[in-house]
Parts: sequence; structure tokens; C-alpha cells
Amino acid sequence: MTALRVQSLTKTYRRGDEIIYAVNDCFLNIEYGEYIAVTGPSGSGKSTLLHLLAALDRPDSGRIEICGKDISKMSDDELAQIRREKIGFVFQNFNLLGGLTARENIIVPALLSGKKPDHKKVGEITEMLLISDRLSHYPSELSGGQTQRVAIARALINDPDIILADEPTGNLDSETSAEIMKLFDELHDSGKTVVIVTHDEAVAGHCRRRIVIKDGKIGKDYSDMEKLQ
Repeated sequence: MTALRVQSLTKTYRRGDEIIYAVNDCFLNIEYGEYIAVTGPSGSGKSTLLHLLAALDRPDSGRIEICGKDISKMSDDELAQIRREKIGFVFQNFNLLGGLTARENIIVPALLSGKKPDHKKVGEITEMLLISDRLSHYPSELSGGQTQRVAIARALINDPDIILADEPTGNLDSETSAEIMKLFDELHDSGKTVVIVTHDEAVAGHCRRRIVIKDGKIGKDYSDMEKLQ
């Protein structure tokens, strides 16, 4: 079954008199349970593509389906609901709210969905992520790795079908990066669909499929099996 489907997707930006194609007529299918790295040079459009897949930005043209639902003509409120229910997004810069504790940051998506926070679930997720002893701390009191684990917990709290991560190890040292990637491996093994934008070959090596973006277009798309042949 298809978790994400993209057809003829285009997103442009204007730089003075020049039109920049951040995403240029892309076609892409991502099935449930896949583990995908999106790679490419800086400025190639990979983060723009991820933000479009997450319904954080709207394309200029083309079609995006999330879990079988065409989001092209959805209102902002409908898109917000899709994001809360179907997608967990992990930002490179964490995007935690500095005035909230780790626990409060984690339950924000549940509160926005109008749900009563499931404290048992918070406990299970934070125990898995090894941050259960840091929940009363503020982001400024956490290490980079702990901060990213809180961000991952926040992405998981509504039990989304799809996890999208934009350079999730970009601000971390190599040892912490390896620990974070073990967590993504475990999420994939549990059945989650995981898509990671990265420039790091070690991170991409964890994934089972790689999509290479160049100049806003999908240049290559191959699986581990194809790499071995």
C-alpha cells in the first residue's frame, strides 16, 4: 500500500527576476514500511520536497496523496489535521519550545489534536528513547542528543503512520548520530514508514532505499538490492 504518492510536483521560488525550481516535476511513490534516504547536494531541493510531503508547504502544481488522501485542495485546518494524525516530523534544529519542559514539548501535538495526553504512552516512548529522567528539564538543560530524542518523542506521540526527518543528525557528533540512527532503525523495524533527508553517507547507509535529488529532480532511485548488483 502507498503511504505517499507524488505526481508532477513542482515548487518554485523567485530570486530577483530569476525563477528557481526547488522541486521540478517530481513523481514518487513511497510504500508503507519503507526506510528511505533522500540525498543530494546542498540546494538540490531535498528539504523542500520533504516539507511538501509533510504538508508543511504547498506546491505550485502537482498532486500529493498522504495515506490515500489527496491533499491538494485541502484547507489549512484540514492539512493541520493530516499532519497531526498521519505524520511525525523531526526537524534538524529540533524546534522545541524553550519555555516548556521536555514532557510539555512532547505532548504538544496531542493537545493540538484535542486529545487528553496519554501519560502511559509518554512513559513508554521516553523510556524507549532513554529520556524518561529528563522530562522535567527545559531544552536549554538538555544535550544535543537528548534534545533530538525529545523531538523524536514529540513526533511519535500521536502514533503517526509516517516519520519524516530533515537532517536529524546534522547538529550532532558522530557518536550521538549513531545512537539516533539506531532509534530510526528500531522505528522502521516496528513497521513505521521512515523518510530521512541527509547529506551523511553513514546515515543514508541505514536506509533500504535511496532517492537522489539534483536540481529539483529525482536523479536516481534505488534499493539496497540494486546497489549490490
